[in-house]
Amino acid sequence: MDTFQPSFDSWLNAPAHQHWLAAEGLRLLTFAKASKLPEGFGNLDEKGHLAPDAHAETMNTARMMHSFAMAHIQGLPGFAELVDHGVRALSGPLRDAEHGGWFAVAGHRDDNTGKAAYLHAFVALAASSAVVAKRPGAQALLDEAIRVIDAHFWSEEEGAMRESFARDWSGEEAYRGANSNMHATEAFLALADVTDDHRWLVRAQRIVERVIHGHAGANDYLVVEHFDRDWQPLREYNHDNPADGFRPYGTTPGHGFEWARLLLHLEAARVRAGMLTPGWLATDAQKLFDNNCRHGWNIDGAPGIVYTLDWDNRAVVRHRLHWTHCEASAAASALLKRTGDEQYETWYRLFWEFCDSHFIDRCDGSWHHELDPLNRPSADIWAGKPDLYHAWQAVLIPRLPLAPSMATALGQLSQSVPV
Repeated sequence: MDTFQPSFDSWLNAPAHQHWLAAEGLRLLTFAKASKLPEGFGNLDEKGHLAPDAHAETMNTARMMHSFAMAHIQGLPGFAELVDHGVRALSGPLRDAEHGGWFAVAGHRDDNTGKAAYLHAFVALAASSAVVAKRPGAQALLDEAIRVIDAHFWSEEEGAMRESFARDWSGEEAYRGANSNMHATEAFLALADVTDDHRWLVRAQRIVERVIHGHAGANDYLVVEHFDRDWQPLREYNHDNPADGFRPYGTTPGHGFEWARLLLHLEAARVRAGMLTPGWLATDAQKLFDNNCRHGWNIDGAPGIVYTLDWDNRAVVRHRLHWTHCEASAAASALLKRTGDEQYETWYRLFWEFCDSHFIDRCDGSWHHELDPLNRPSADIWAGKPDLYHAWQAVLIPRLPLAPSMATALGQLSQSVPV
């Protein structure tokens, strides 16, 4: 696999742009520190405050811990204790000490007893980053996360993740989701680097081959999100709840961009490991990006990428979500590095100009997480500003190689700086 230095003036090579990305990252990190709660990390509102009844959640705790670990790895002061706080939370109040695995929310509640693959993928990712950051307790947490994934979620027969279970690991949900398997792919790339075990790259490719090369490839490279237990598409899933934050109806362009980037990371990781690497990983990534740009950007006459499309590629939920544009920008940078094609420079700049004009909140901090169809700040799907992970990674990915995974790459860069 080759990576290319663009023959034109690319923002990726511009020192001022690199400094801008770093400064924006520091601004995001500073805002997110306020999410700390006794039992983990919670959701911040649009002003950066925790609600009086805020509670710790596994998703935000894992994402914050992963993000703060990458800050600490870079040598940024003030984040080590926050990583340690996340390790303690995921090893304590957010963990099910009786049955193993992790709850969605701290505290035993009747509506909080299920075990979801989506959350467990983030726990594994966060633990792997904390291991790279050399934080106490991180290795034990990672070992437990791997044990739970191996014991309950990974299906060797399917080459993919099972979706969810009851608290005691009974009652498996008769559903398979692209979203949880996408974040498992992300986690597996990190696990391969931290454990030096290539089985995680084998698993990642099996997921990608099923979800993207198979199902998305048969759907014009627009990601099919929902399946039954036998991996038959559920095209009408959540038709009556199309704006669901995790399982929306139809196709989701933001996930098309996210998958495109992950395919390039997987390709680079397998090449780096000396493994046989199919050429379709790069071509599928290009098709995902191109087709989701074509059908997602400016589709309703206004700039921005819509949240969802129906099966005729018509906009369903026209809100613009910040994470979608973060992933579009990151995918454009990855494709630019991989191909050197100037069209990805054009998209990269376009996405950042849109984010700068519409999402970045220089008044109250962080980013607006959502815009309405007229590109005004909204809270119809996601209230407040709880998400550091997407925007923080969007300012890191253009500064890093396609492999190894982000925390490991940052660790290697910190060791190579001359003194």
